Amino acid sequence: MVASMVGTGVFTTTGFLVRDIGSPVAVLLAWLVGGLLALAGALCYAELATAMPDNGGEYLLLSRIYHPAVGFLAGWVSLIVGFSAPAAAAALACGHYLAALFPGMPQLPVAVLLPVVTACLHALGVRVGALAQNAVTTLQIGLILALGTVGAIHGSDGEIEFAPGKDTLHALGSPAFAAGLIYVGFAYSGWNAAVYLVGELRRPARTLPRACIAGTLLVTAMYVLLNLAFLVSAPSEELSGNVEVGAIAAEHLFGEAGKRMVVGLIVLGLVTTVSALMMTGPRVYEAMAHDYARLARLSRRTDKGGPVVAIWLQLAVSLLMVLTTDVDTLLTYCGFTLTIFAALVASGVIVLRKRAPTLERPYRTPGYPATPLVFIGLSIWMVAHSIHTHPAAAVAGAATLITGWLLYLWVRPPPPAGQGNAPARSNE
Repeated sequence: MVASMVGTGVFTTTGFLVRDIGSPVAVLLAWLVGGLLALAGALCYAELATAMPDNGGEYLLLSRIYHPAVGFLAGWVSLIVGFSAPAAAAALACGHYLAALFPGMPQLPVAVLLPVVTACLHALGVRVGALAQNAVTTLQIGLILALGTVGAIHGSDGEIEFAPGKDTLHALGSPAFAAGLIYVGFAYSGWNAAVYLVGELRRPARTLPRACIAGTLLVTAMYVLLNLAFLVSAPSEELSGNVEVGAIAAEHLFGEAGKRMVVGLIVLGLVTTVSALMMTGPRVYEAMAHDYARLARLSRRTDKGGPVVAIWLQLAVSLLMVLTTDVDTLLTYCGFTLTIFAALVASGVIVLRKRAPTLERPYRTPGYPATPLVFIGLSIWMVAHSIHTHPAAAVAGAATLITGWLLYLWVRPPPPAGQGNAPARSNE
């Protein structure tokens, strides 16, 4: 979970938030609100996934709660928006940071090579990928805690006052703040990562809720600390609109030599992000392949357990995005579309409590129904303002859904004789 969350967003998003929101205090509060929103979502997902402990994430949950078509759209969005686009964004960000580390280095070859290498690693098998993942993630956590602590204590070049003024209050109620939460939401995306592999957990009823809660709280604390360091270490005009905010803050804190060391560790963290996405996403497409005969090849695994065809599919989509778009566009597009489906899953907690009150629930969402309602309400607020401020992202999201619906019409099995257009799989 930590590896899936920490990466592209936290090392690239703050510059766009400073540009759009303006108030440094409001920017910091956006990271805190984003963490609380992620925690509410994680609590909702934990209830549903422990009640239906199979791999597949939103695809599986929405298929069973609403309709197979809704689940298929969620699986399609997972391929395009949930995993391939974030992997592309992380790869592009890695190219940006390496160019800051080695001026003149071409960025595109790096962005292409990173997904290829990590896809090959996970195609070798589950254990090889997991060991590498855990080792690099440990280094990544250490980097964030060290950079955040040193920056928060010793940073002096930034412009942040902790007593909120009129500009802060105005920023908190502005459309830019709501749209900014889309960026932040993308940075936190991955709080549901354990759900995608719940079918491979030994004790999901015990392990999954602990992973969701502990992972989300840990990342929230690290994000707030790290962004505090960014905001107090460098002037706002230097951060505004820049992707490589970590490099800018590190140069103010440690000088050129320290900057090179920190940027090197950030690059390592971005490698971890791409690796986590390449490990988790293919499990969703594999689950879809078990349900739709025309997708059956995606369920093929190697001898050591890696879903190899699904991995190659995600790699191909990621490389297409690396070659055709940029980081800012990907962040907005991903955050907008993922927020919609996360809200659908959260609403599924309420729907399933009413429809199936006797369903065994090893874990129940604390604070029900307030927890899912808060998550749904904030998600609607964010999406509504995002449509106004970033209409192109809304259009791209709509196009993704339309394409997914057409694909569903092609792959769905014919209904049994006498059932008309009834779905082939029960919703119960």
